[in-house]
Amino acid sequence: MKITSLTLPNNEKLGLISNLSTMVNAGLTMSEAIDSLIPDATGNLKILLLGIQEDINQGKPLYSSLLKYPQIFDHVTVTIIKAAEASGTIDVVLKDVKATVKKDIEFTDKIKSALTYPMIILVVFTGVLLLLLTFVIPKIASVFLKLRVSLPLPTRIMIFMSDIIIHYTIPAILVTAVCIVLLIFLYKKQKRIFVQLILGLPYVSIMARQIDLTRFCRSMYLLLTSAIPLYTALQLTETVAIKSEIIAAIVRARDFVGAGKRMTDGFHGQKAIPSLMVKIIEVGERSGSLDKSMEDLTEYFDYQVTMQLQYLVTLLEPLILVIVGVIVGGMMMAIIAPIYNLIGQVGSLH
Repeated sequence: MKITSLTLPNNEKLGLISNLSTMVNAGLTMSEAIDSLIPDATGNLKILLLGIQEDINQGKPLYSSLLKYPQIFDHVTVTIIKAAEASGTIDVVLKDVKATVKKDIEFTDKIKSALTYPMIILVVFTGVLLLLLTFVIPKIASVFLKLRVSLPLPTRIMIFMSDIIIHYTIPAILVTAVCIVLLIFLYKKQKRIFVQLILGLPYVSIMARQIDLTRFCRSMYLLLTSAIPLYTALQLTETVAIKSEIIAAIVRARDFVGAGKRMTDGFHGQKAIPSLMVKIIEVGERSGSLDKSMEDLTEYFDYQVTMQLQYLVTLLEPLILVIVGVIVGGMMMAIIAPIYNLIGQVGSLH
């Protein structure tokens, strides 16, 4: 495995930074801290620690070693650690980095928990649907066929789907597999287009914007408290956003700062940037406490995302149950309707 593609689970990454922070704050050097973690490490974590240890033993700074692992340490983290090593504040910065990684993990966990219940419902529903189409519908269809009952369109569609699953199982599996592989291939080739399409969905778009703004403000806070120049900080935070309009707004603000103007001059008139955010940043610019403004905005957007996720869960649970109920009810009606027609025909004969 190439070291540039090395990855770590979020919990291991948090554990590593937390342990390093604790040890360095206790008075150990970075080399000693790394050495003490290696014996208990396994898998990719051990590979990472051995690589960092080798670089430190060769006299290289920590940040240059972390640059080799872009899948684990982003540019913002590496830049902050570089500044901390230069200023001798690595103990303080590691605490901030730990807090940031913890917040990012909490973000991910919140999103996962919001999607877990709907996914379980969908999986169970798909299983029930396949059982109905595989075992129930064929038996009912054979009865209808023998009795030569006139079937409505929904019933004919269900029988058609059942026939495909039973009589063309292997081709159906192959076609499904090919479609999945093709989608994965297209996603890897055109990942940004796929992401932008998903992020364009109404509620998802709002959520993604709030998450982008939270990550932007948190990264700016970390960079500014580490004495990184504003232009460089904006340049680095371009990579933390996902939505194209947020990235465009950050790039515009960076260009304004590069031209000697204020960051808020670049944010004015940008629909992706809330007016409240612009006003709070303006206060920070005037008072010389831009880092504090970014910290306040981080807390504000973090709260907004939490509330929206809670609302999403509250909305999704009954919505999915209603959708599943309507589909199951429709299937039952497709089965029952021909039976009622048959009963009506028999009754008319008498």
